[in-house]
Amino acid sequence: MPRHIAIIEDEAAIRHNYTDALTRYGYRVSGFPDRASALEAFARKLPELVIIDVGLGEEVEGGFELCRELRARSRTLPIIFLTARDSDLDVISGLRLGADDYLSKEISMSHLIARVVALLRRVEALASGSDETVIERGDLCLRPARMEARWQDQVVPLTVTEYWLVHSLARYPGHVRSREQLMDDANVFVDAQTITSHIKRIRRKFQHLDSGFAQMETVYGAGYRWLPA
Repeated sequence: MPRHIAIIEDEAAIRHNYTDALTRYGYRVSGFPDRASALEAFARKLPELVIIDVGLGEEVEGGFELCRELRARSRTLPIIFLTARDSDLDVISGLRLGADDYLSKEISMSHLIARVVALLRRVEALASGSDETVIERGDLCLRPARMEARWQDQVVPLTVTEYWLVHSLARYPGHVRSREQLMDDANVFVDAQTITSHIKRIRRKFQHLDSGFAQMETVYGAGYRWLPA
């Protein structure tokens, strides 16, 4: 059965363009012009991936609010922002709310499709339970089959992307992982700035549980590493 993707975009021509393109790639696509109509449909059943514009009609930041509401309902639903608003502040705001990716409308359709495929592939890997090896690194415990991360026996509320970035680092404690390696391991293709934003957000989540958390180290010019306990 085709994977179900929802697009929330207030400009009809743009919405129809992306809907037609994704349909040609074999996806089942639903388009919505605003937050209210999308939420009404999602109340019955969530799609398998959501693409959201930031500005939705009269709601200048309606996309941000929709992302917040969706993330509250599902920690694993892949969420992509696709918008003309690509300032650093907007990117950080989107990722902080739990989006898995933040893309400019200037990217090519093939580039967008690649990101969609990567996110859906990760969800499939999770559902298959293909990697059930528990990883324990001091106070950290990762259970890939559940996509669960615990720190000092407290659940860390990570998104899909954040979980696999932590997983990549914790698998190789003490080893520097480049941004390219992290992208490969997390099965996502993003720019360096986006990886940096994800890492900062992951740190804040751990520090919210433990103010002394300092296991994720930035190695300037090289990447990141998980410090051995």
